[in-house]
Amino acid sequence: MIISENAAVLFHYTLTDGEGNQLDSSKGKDPLAYLHGHKNIIPGLEQEMEGKQAGDVMVVTIAPADAYGERQEQMVQEVPRKTFQAEDIHVGMRFEAQTPNGPLTVVVTGVTDETVTVDGNHPLAGKELTFDVRIDNVREATEEELTHGHVHGAGGHQH
Repeated sequence: MIISENAAVLFHYTLTDGEGNQLDSSKGKDPLAYLHGHKNIIPGLEQEMEGKQAGDVMVVTIAPADAYGERQEQMVQEVPRKTFQAEDIHVGMRFEAQTPNGPLTVVVTGVTDETVTVDGNHPLAGKELTFDVRIDNVREATEEELTHGHVHGAGGHQH
């Protein structure tokens, strides 16, 4: 079967950044499962998977705009330290901020006695990403998977 709208796809991958640093891999794990056409993976990778089939191997580089977006400096803000309920705030901590567009996970990138700098960008925003992919299986999605919007079973969502 060819990867197209509503296909359940299982694939193995290794993800590297523009400098060749490995960021993630499915090696030694179950393959990643996604429902094609349902925005379960980044748009650039989903577009590259279109038309492929089980057994295909590819190495693709995805531009930031088709991955996690460009870095947006307005997503980095300095806020008064007193707005945080936690006493011990340090770089790397994650908090959920309430915004007009809903909750947003932010990461602490700087701390002073008076302020905390938080970054709401995705950690991979602004990065060119390279995926080394091997497609393991392509099948028609079940009605339940289509209703739920994701693949069930090994490598997919478990209920």
